[in-house]
Amino acid sequence: VQLQASGGGLVQPGDSLRLSCSASGFSFDDYAIGWFRQAPGKEREGVSYISNRDGTTYYADSVKGRFTISRDNAKNTVYLQMNSLKPEDTAVYYCAAPLSYSVRASLYPLDPHSYDSWGQGTQVTVSS
Repeated sequence: VQLQASGGGLVQPGDSLRLSCSASGFSFDDYAIGWFRQAPGKEREGVSYISNRDGTTYYADSVKGRFTISRDNAKNTVYLQMNSLKPEDTAVYYCAAPLSYSVRASLYPLDPHSYDSWGQGTQVTVSS
């Protein structure tokens, strides 16, 4: 099982970035995917979730209206479009799959404990 997050970088406030999460080693379209982030000195927090079947999405209040999650099952990839970035969005961003906790993830989609397969993160820095 492998999850690979990419697309991070250094941007200015108000800019946009699109993160990608490429997956392999499991049946991608059978699982939801979550995006999380962790800033220095802070706990990992849920950012967004997308289900595998009906495309149900959830967002943290802090990113609603600015971030959009989507998935392309043909490419085994989930995207996180991040617009109007703020300095407080600075963090390492991770994608994760709930391979053993699909039901829990559907109930608690932004809880890191609902996920047991994690990719390496990608750094997003928003600074002027």
